[in-house]
Amino acid sequence: MRSIILCILFLHNLLPASFANSSHSSFVYTQAGKEVKVWYFEPQNCTAQTPVVIVMHGVGRNGEDYLKDWIPYAEKKKFILIVPEFSKKQFPSDAGYNYGNTVDKKGNPLPENQWSFYMIEPIFDAALKITRNQSSSYSLFGHSAGAQFVQRFIYFVPHARLNRVIAANAGWYMLPNLSQAFPYGLKNTKVSESDLKHSLGLDVTVLLGTEDTDPNHAALRHTPEADAQGLVRLDRGKYFYASAKASAAKLSTSLNWKLAFAPGIAHSDSGMASFAAELLFP
Repeated sequence: MRSIILCILFLHNLLPASFANSSHSSFVYTQAGKEVKVWYFEPQNCTAQTPVVIVMHGVGRNGEDYLKDWIPYAEKKKFILIVPEFSKKQFPSDAGYNYGNTVDKKGNPLPENQWSFYMIEPIFDAALKITRNQSSSYSLFGHSAGAQFVQRFIYFVPHARLNRVIAANAGWYMLPNLSQAFPYGLKNTKVSESDLKHSLGLDVTVLLGTEDTDPNHAALRHTPEADAQGLVRLDRGKYFYASAKASAAKLSTSLNWKLAFAPGIAHSDSGMASFAAELLFP
């Protein structure tokens, strides 16, 4: 695939809340005893067909900040913006968020009804009810830890109603490889060869900031497996995309992923948002 360089949320589970002094609102979605605060924004002149974008926050679990980063682009491009907030209290550690709550802190598998991956689709349905929207699909963006969530989501939820997907500036990756062990690959997971082929055929963009090159960033994992992907996020993203190409060739399936760059941007959601918005709505 070519490389592109760009110079660019059921009602009984919901507790709605809004803010009189703000242009955005929130509600609480509950599943399997876990609560997720869902921030959302509706641009002016919405219709029942206004597209929906779900944005996944980073390691700071700061959903409202991500919402504010994206509001200007939701206004400009006219899409409903949904930002679920997976708090550290409800979803502790990397396992609780980045891994989709598929395992506990010790790596032991958790029941699938507890997976945070399985909350995105019902959150989308709940958002449709609240906003009276009739969209049949949504686009999904994640930055940093959110990109790790998104990158795994496409493997583990193969029937998600996805339109476009962007994973931006992930710290490290679960490679599209059935022979490499979890969490750096898909071995010993529920992901089948068919699931993997499906994910490789999705409209996915790996979006990388060209200045996201700090090997000593506080949130950057350094293990032998992570470092084998590269020592900085930019290189790890390139390695991930190359791995996808190799996997598609090995499985004799098509790859519909793209590699894109945000020139001059380091590890910043606000910096990446404008490039991502253009990719989602060119």
